[in-house]
Amino acid sequence: MIGLKEIAKLAGVSISTVSNVLNGRKNVGPETREKILQICSEHGYYPQTAAKKAKPEANRTIVFVFSDFDRDFYLKIIHGMSDCLTENGYDFIVCTNKSSANFLRESFASGAIVLDGSMTDEQIAAAATPDLPVVMMDRILADERVNAKSVVVDNYPVMSDMVQALVDKGYRKFGFIGGLSFTLDNKERFAGFTDTLARNGIAFDQKYYYHGNYREKSGYQAAKLMLLSNDLPEVLVCASDNMAIGAIRAFEEQRIRVPDDIAIAGFDDSDTAAVAGLTTISIPRYETGYLAAKKLLEMIQGTESKEPFKIGASIKWRRTTR
Repeated sequence: MIGLKEIAKLAGVSISTVSNVLNGRKNVGPETREKILQICSEHGYYPQTAAKKAKPEANRTIVFVFSDFDRDFYLKIIHGMSDCLTENGYDFIVCTNKSSANFLRESFASGAIVLDGSMTDEQIAAAATPDLPVVMMDRILADERVNAKSVVVDNYPVMSDMVQALVDKGYRKFGFIGGLSFTLDNKERFAGFTDTLARNGIAFDQKYYYHGNYREKSGYQAAKLMLLSNDLPEVLVCASDNMAIGAIRAFEEQRIRVPDDIAIAGFDDSDTAAVAGLTTISIPRYETGYLAAKKLLEMIQGTESKEPFKIGASIKWRRTTR
């Protein structure tokens, strides 16, 4: 089995430095600490003695489980979390689902924030012990026995407001590019979309629903399929900015004018959306990350309920809609 000597050699540090990290001491820089912990994670090295010694200090460590590095606005979420935790004297570690099992333990951390669609509800429920509260940013668990709280975007009302405004502008033939169907965001965004059309007596034809995965390529491919059908909607609502940008690129390649030939709206208000002049829904990402961390610290202190906390959003009208 790998030991302290081997870990120190792999990390290019002294054995005492490795020992300091495993015992939760604060005299090691964050980059070196993260490197050593990553090596320990990869080799499954978490000795019981070190874990027991580290527990008092580990109460100042928060783990963020994250996987979707393709979406640039998540950097704002991480920035918000980092600021909140730094202000309160906590260490902050970002890890992926692949290595999260090594970090989601009471001996290492005092709480976790999860934004990882690849983690199942069962995995989160198992990790959220009485001594390890979890804040989820992409789902709501119905089981109140789980020591977890949700901090999520309130998608439904703002999507309803945007679709109603589009109806009021005179649009009647709607298309929709959805994200991953199992995600809470997509379910709520599509529900706000269809419910609002129904309230206005507009039937949504499912042939105008195209599946995506929140990434630009999927929006581009969906638009290509629309072009092959020779039957474009008047306005295309996308469950993410990335997909909307991909759709615009596909249309422009075929000299389809936006918004003259087809109007397009997104959801997220990424930096790229602003440059493209995309009508979208703006989510305060920095504030969302900050509040997720704040709610977790309140759970650790025993002062926060498990009721879901929903973040409001607003519409940004730009040139891709008339």
